[in-house]
Amino acid sequence: MTTWTPTRRARNGEVELAYDELTAPQGKAPLLLVTGLGVSRLWWPDGLARALAAQGFAVARYDQRDAGESTHLPPTATGNPITALFRKRGASYTAEDMTDDAIAVMDALGWESAHLLGQSLGGAVAQRIALRHPGRVRTLTSVSAVPGDAAGLGALRYIRLRTLGKLARMTYPDTPEGDIEAGIALARLLHSPAHPLDEQAVRDSVTSLADPGVRDGHSQSRQIGAPWHGPAISRITVPTLVLHGADDPLVKPAAGRAVAARIPGARFVSLPGVGHDLPEPVWNDVAMRVRRLADR
Repeated sequence: MTTWTPTRRARNGEVELAYDELTAPQGKAPLLLVTGLGVSRLWWPDGLARALAAQGFAVARYDQRDAGESTHLPPTATGNPITALFRKRGASYTAEDMTDDAIAVMDALGWESAHLLGQSLGGAVAQRIALRHPGRVRTLTSVSAVPGDAAGLGALRYIRLRTLGKLARMTYPDTPEGDIEAGIALARLLHSPAHPLDEQAVRDSVTSLADPGVRDGHSQSRQIGAPWHGPAISRITVPTLVLHGADDPLVKPAAGRAVAARIPGARFVSLPGVGHDLPEPVWNDVAMRVRRLADR
């Protein structure tokens, strides 16, 4: 059974960041998991965390601001994540603030530096952390993410609009049951086509999460609409691995290829049959690839 420490808190100004650490036997190389749009840290598969620990990593995860148990900011005018890509007005915070959140968590953990593994929006945030705080990042693994310096149409070009439309049309009641049904619907939409979805296992997992962030368009809008003022990703200097599901239904694999092409020395790896999630059959492979990157 995978166990995590009780929830701890880090602080970046007025924002509190909830985080925890894997308590299973693990190594000494610190590795921070950076979560995707709107969801809590609990969406990271425990099996993947165990696989990373088996490769010698000390694994920690945190809720980004506006997600999970971390601070949620006041509402802004935009409650649609797609609209938020184009509207500068009403942004609650910057993408730089989000990178500083990760550093606050690392400080609370006592980590001078760490390997980063970010998925989806978390991959873009991890790229920005490597740009803003290069001395704190050992390696960068970006999974199923757009370029961290892309904005507006530059980001939208990498998104599958049909899937985006389905996400925008999903509405569920503001209840724990609504959270569960929204989470199951999201898992169905983003799952890997080569790996059949175990509906009961998904329901059991999502029921234990009961994460309202899946349907919270306002929080998602604030996250995705946070503007980046930093340099281009071509300035990233840390060893970088870019993973992308070959059958990602949300973010086109061209996004991953673009990230790898623009970061000096980065390697791109396509994951056959994988969607916008990381299913169990690829956990060990992903962990071994992150290990090899660290060994560089």
